[in-house]
Amino acid sequence: QVQLVESGGGSVQAGGSLRLSCAASGSTYSIRSMGWFRQAPGKEREGVAVINGYQMSRSRYRDSVEGRFTISKDGATNTLYLDMNNLEVADTAMYYCATSTRGDSWLAAEFIYWGRGTQVTVSS
Repeated sequence: QVQLVESGGGSVQAGGSLRLSCAASGSTYSIRSMGWFRQAPGKEREGVAVINGYQMSRSRYRDSVEGRFTISKDGATNTLYLDMNNLEVADTAMYYCATSTRGDSWLAAEFIYWGRGTQVTVSS
């Protein structure tokens, strides 16, 4: 079992920045993919950024955030980060950290363990 705890969310003005963190514990040896997902009220959950592949060296981003967001991982502490820059109102959502035992995961359905989320609110 993997436990995930997100932190770093908050309220910012458009154009601002936030850094989200996800601390993983438990059976972290089984993790092959880690990612960030988000869900706004009345909207479907969507992938934001995922690291997967060999040693989770590959990064994949949603088109609307690529170039603004950066996903990274500290392997020593099993902490996942999402650096968000030039935030837009459309980025407002609850952000969730998730892990998969597959090395090629991107879709939310492929991720097994989820954190409880951290809220990001961007105002104009």
